[in-house]
Amino acid sequence: MTGVSSTTSESGKEAFDVVVVGAGYVGLATAVSIAAARPSLSVVVVDAAPPEVWKNDTRASAIAAAAGRMLESLGCWEEIAPEAQAITEMIVTDSRTADPVRPVFLTFDGEVAPGEPFAHMVPNRALNGALRRRAKELGIEILPGMTATGLDIDPVHARLQLSDGRTFEARLVIACDGVRSRLRDMAGIRTVEWQYGQSGIVCTIAHERPHNGRAEEHFLPAGPFAILPLTGNRSSIVWTERTEDADRLVKEDALIFEHELEQRFGLKLGEIRVEGTPRAWPLGLTLARDFVRPRLALAGDSAHGIHPIAGQGLNLGFKDAAALAEVVVEADRLGTDFGALDILQRYESWRRFDTFQMGVTTDVLNRLFSNDIAPIRAVRDIGLGLVDRMPGLKSFFIRQASGLAGMAGPAPRLLRGEAI
Repeated sequence: MTGVSSTTSESGKEAFDVVVVGAGYVGLATAVSIAAARPSLSVVVVDAAPPEVWKNDTRASAIAAAAGRMLESLGCWEEIAPEAQAITEMIVTDSRTADPVRPVFLTFDGEVAPGEPFAHMVPNRALNGALRRRAKELGIEILPGMTATGLDIDPVHARLQLSDGRTFEARLVIACDGVRSRLRDMAGIRTVEWQYGQSGIVCTIAHERPHNGRAEEHFLPAGPFAILPLTGNRSSIVWTERTEDADRLVKEDALIFEHELEQRFGLKLGEIRVEGTPRAWPLGLTLARDFVRPRLALAGDSAHGIHPIAGQGLNLGFKDAAALAEVVVEADRLGTDFGALDILQRYESWRRFDTFQMGVTTDVLNRLFSNDIAPIRAVRDIGLGLVDRMPGLKSFFIRQASGLAGMAGPAPRLLRGEAI
């Protein structure tokens, strides 16, 4: 192990350089990125979830090419790769649920460079497990079953009160505790948010015939229905419905749920079977007005929660992790205080535009495509068809989806596959 353990401050509290709150992918990636580049810094991760609960996650996530490069730079991708499914092709349709034919309006091939797909589908357990293994190698302690109950900030330190009675003192606290972030609220950071009245149903299905790496996005009146390829003859489903319908569907008998699913999925891959229990999550847009305070930075869903229509929520979080780690590491190398507001504002300015742009884009796309208004359908279908005939524009969208474009200034080194 190369990490540095805590010390005891003059006040008698456990002292660290960096405390990360939240052991999801963004929190772990941020901690690993900082510790890998700057082993002299002591980093600890505090997580509200019980021990080992991450192993029960049966979902999968789309990992864009830039995030894949980052994971490779951090020494995680080799462990993930055997369970990762490359997305080699993507098609977009627009129809009603009962339409016998779903015309394809837009197609993408899946490479941003020869031999490099624009994204992979990765099981959440594999992603989380690889990041935890790397954290352990770097000496990063992960403390499960512990919530933040208080936050005090002075010019030199942040003091984090924890549910087990301990207090951690840190030069920087990083909030990766989700879209309902308690730390964000404790710091008095306001948000812009609204709910869509939609929920996303997520499940994994097995099917008879191979998908050949094809992803599909079907725009239906209630919202997008995405089919995302997994290893083997399996796919991940992200199915948007009105919240009341989604809640009803996940509570239905398994046969009824599979019947409704089959109506949307079709029979092109043969008989389908749901694996595990489908779950539904309410969908909304949440954007933090500020990403930083002195001694505090928000990353991932704590800073922004967006609609899954573009599949970019997690990848925005990886961009946050890469940018924040680079700012912290470079400041420490120069001997400056990486928890000071002027340093953290460099991270905020690097990430604010991309986050706002993606939040607005997903909001507009969801409003444009989640309806059955004939004139709007005609306009959007013409638009999709025009894009399909413009290779330059399609290449632009692929680079956006890959995470290799969209940020103000150059992308962080980790997203380019380089060490900090």
